[in-house]
Amino acid sequence: MNKLIVSLSPHVHGGDSVQRNMYGVCIALVPALLASLWFFGLGAAIVLATSVLACVLFEWAIAKFLLKSHRCTICDGSAVLTGLLLGFNLPSNLPLWIIIIGALVAIGVGKMTFGGLGCNPFNPALVGRVFLLISFPVQMTSWPVPGQLTELGTDAVTGATPLAELAAGNLDAIPSATDLLLGNTGGSLGEVSALCLLLGLAFMLWRKIITWHIPVSILGTVAVFTAILWGVDSNQFANPLFHLLTGGMMLGACYMATDYVTSPMTHKGQIIYGICIGLLTVVIRLWGAYPEGMSFAILIMNAFTPLINNYCKPKRFGEVAKKGGDK
Repeated sequence: MNKLIVSLSPHVHGGDSVQRNMYGVCIALVPALLASLWFFGLGAAIVLATSVLACVLFEWAIAKFLLKSHRCTICDGSAVLTGLLLGFNLPSNLPLWIIIIGALVAIGVGKMTFGGLGCNPFNPALVGRVFLLISFPVQMTSWPVPGQLTELGTDAVTGATPLAELAAGNLDAIPSATDLLLGNTGGSLGEVSALCLLLGLAFMLWRKIITWHIPVSILGTVAVFTAILWGVDSNQFANPLFHLLTGGMMLGACYMATDYVTSPMTHKGQIIYGICIGLLTVVIRLWGAYPEGMSFAILIMNAFTPLINNYCKPKRFGEVAKKGGDK
């Protein structure tokens, strides 16, 4: 006699997993990591290694000693990815103790306080980065000039970033598009090469780790908005290509705004989310107190994600539209 076995969904496994996707994003960041080592040398290696190790250690310690959890979560790759993204948002001459504080805030406050992966409303790496930017503005805005492969800390020669030059009105000092694309400019480790970040984006799209909706909507909105401003007054506003290739634009649009937990679930919601991030980023860049606005824009829209999800609900499976009203 055949028995009917009923089990909970999902009934078909697609081969996807948290671990696969997290380490897939880490692999996508390898070209940008190599570029940061090429331009900033030993300083970049120390910052990234410290950030990753601190994030992994804090997640293990909090889960074991504070949450009393018997399940090890550091192997799923989320702590490693948070450490990488936090390190990419820091200058290569940042003192180690500040990096460790940033990792503690990112993991302890931005992630584990809310229950760990899947429960955090804000991107943990951005929580750590913004906390450091507000708490240590001098250290977080001292950008080493590329090419100093062995200079560390205060020994490194610093200079203004392209966005700082724009904010100061020095349009003549803006680097060429080639330098911006390859990464031969000052800035955080994740800002150095737009080309390498785009290679990583292509890899994630190919592996279907993310979809195109959020990156394209952010970058398209920024391009259109800045093109309008540039057309109105090219002496005051930079061209769209400059805005797309500078600052944390590529890093934020491709790797941080696309975070599964803090971004909308539906494609329609993701496009709305991306458009709003693009608009906010340009507004903060041009009229805000900080030259860069991507981090703030993403965190603001993270807060709106539940509202967007509530508005852009997917159609229920098997739902049939009613005609003529209820009878």
